[in-house]
Amino acid sequence: QVQLVESGGGLVQAGGSLRLSCAASGSIFTINSMGWYRQAPGKQRELVATITRYGRTDYADSVKGRFTISRDNAKNTVYLQMNSLQPDDTAVYYCKGAAALYDYWGQGTQVTVSS
Repeated sequence: QVQLVESGGGLVQAGGSLRLSCAASGSIFTINSMGWYRQAPGKQRELVATITRYGRTDYADSVKGRFTISRDNAKNTVYLQMNSLQPDDTAVYYCKGAAALYDYWGQGTQVTVSS
């Protein structure tokens, strides 16, 4: 089992920044990649960014150049630095750990961007 706990969400004005954290515990060795997803009201959950255990990153087109995913292996933590936030970025942000046979999800953290 893997436990994921997100933190760092909040309310920010358009143009502002936030950094989300996802702390992992448990059978971390089973995780191949970590990712951030988000779900806005009335919309499906969508990929924001992923990072593999080797550090390879991938981003949704909508956040390229504004968001940066990173990881601190010593702390078993993945981060999402979000800059130039816009109202369309408002959503619940979820952390996901992808293992070979199972995906683990955190409880989510709310990000609200006011115009």
